[in-house]
Amino acid sequence: MKTRVQRLLSGLLACCLVCTVLTWNAEAAGVCGFRDVPANHWAASSIQRCVELGLFQGESATTFGVGHEMNRAGFTVVLARLFGWETTGMDVNITEVYEDVPANAWYAGAAAAAYTHGALTRQSASFRPDEPITREELAVMLVRAMGYGTLAGLAQDLAQPFRDVTTNTGYIAMAYELGLVSGTTATTFSPERTATREQTAVILMRLYDKLHAAAPGKIGIVASAEEAADLTGFDAVALTAGQLVYQSGGTHLTATSAAADAAAVRTAAESAGAALLCRATGSEGILRGDPEETAAIVAAAAAEYDGVLLDLQTVSYQYRKNLTALVTALDTALGEKTLYVTVQAPSQDDPMAEEGYDYTALAALADGLIVRVDAYEGTGSVPIAPMEPLEAVYYAMSRLSDTVAPEKLVLQLTTTASVWTDGKRDASVTGAQAAQWAESGALREYYSSEYACAYLSGTMDKQERVVWYLNGDAVKERTVLAACFGINQVCLTSLEELWPGLLEALE
Repeated sequence: MKTRVQRLLSGLLACCLVCTVLTWNAEAAGVCGFRDVPANHWAASSIQRCVELGLFQGESATTFGVGHEMNRAGFTVVLARLFGWETTGMDVNITEVYEDVPANAWYAGAAAAAYTHGALTRQSASFRPDEPITREELAVMLVRAMGYGTLAGLAQDLAQPFRDVTTNTGYIAMAYELGLVSGTTATTFSPERTATREQTAVILMRLYDKLHAAAPGKIGIVASAEEAADLTGFDAVALTAGQLVYQSGGTHLTATSAAADAAAVRTAAESAGAALLCRATGSEGILRGDPEETAAIVAAAAAEYDGVLLDLQTVSYQYRKNLTALVTALDTALGEKTLYVTVQAPSQDDPMAEEGYDYTALAALADGLIVRVDAYEGTGSVPIAPMEPLEAVYYAMSRLSDTVAPEKLVLQLTTTASVWTDGKRDASVTGAQAAQWAESGALREYYSSEYACAYLSGTMDKQERVVWYLNGDAVKERTVLAACFGINQVCLTSLEELWPGLLEALE
């Protein structure tokens, strides 16, 4: 009996030893089989994802190279993989661009792709492939790879916390503002410090997640039942139900949609699973009225709706407190119903644009702030009037995201086309009408990479016409930029006859 027990205990001990060894070996192998990346390493998750996505390889089958510097050639290769750039058949001869890049170098194709896509520039005849990449160089290449070189010129004038950044300030400010890189302290960036392989993996995964963010939620504004025929994929639709006016010492709501339209839009919204909002428009003059009375009027009009979209024209500083008071009263009057409020975006060109809005207070009251970014209007060889200019969107979001939670922000996108005839502003047309002009050949299509906006230009009916509009590419550029700030909802100004493919670009 004693011998049998001893044998049993010996077997259990051996089993425990084997399990311990197996556990130790598994832990020793680390993430993706790398001994130098234990599961509890601060960059373990990012390293694993980079390897699984095929962006990184280990320095050997069993080591990743934690703590080792990332060289410029290696970073260029993983950047090309991240963006999916074609690395063969490039028009550019990279050996003519950089004297230290042999044609048969393992990184030559990636360098050619990075140069073609603007991530690399010929500021020097040397690429310096074997040199460690600095934090400054990494930030510059990331921003340029995203196509934001022009925006970086704007960003260099914005406040940023780093005292030790004196060159490429716009690029570093953007990389920091977009959440790609962090400072080494609260006030230093250490631009000349080199980046390690694990730091690079973490940064690349931050960018990957932003570039692959979920499709934004959609709110659509309609004025009639015809515009709301198919609301599939929309979170909410706002029917323009009335205009608020202040007269005879009181506020009134002038109906702008028929009861039949409201019923038809409600049916379409219910069918699509979208919330139906009552859109009330007006000027800042209505803020002279009693906020509780105005809120009661709007709430009564929205009795059969799921919520309200309060869409006032630009509010000046003298009505700032009045607007907050109205939204406070409206929030109370609506109870559990949804409330969206349209606000003017902060503007670098017009510092007074934001004076009428206490963004923090409004965001605390409303379910969402719809950010209206004014179109740019300038002159050149043709009138320049891009909607929601990309640099203006960047400025607004960089300012607002510091004080308002990203999930409370909604980027407004203009879906109508702006027409200029003989150099003068003309009436707007639907996106579908602009598409017809382009398809007929009456006007020639162009895309401004500087403004990330499409336009038509040419002679029609013996008049010079320029038509600016957001096509699928322009919409995608704006939603990707918004996603970089964590903003995942857009509001389309009109669902009437959209530019073909615009909704697909939001999927």
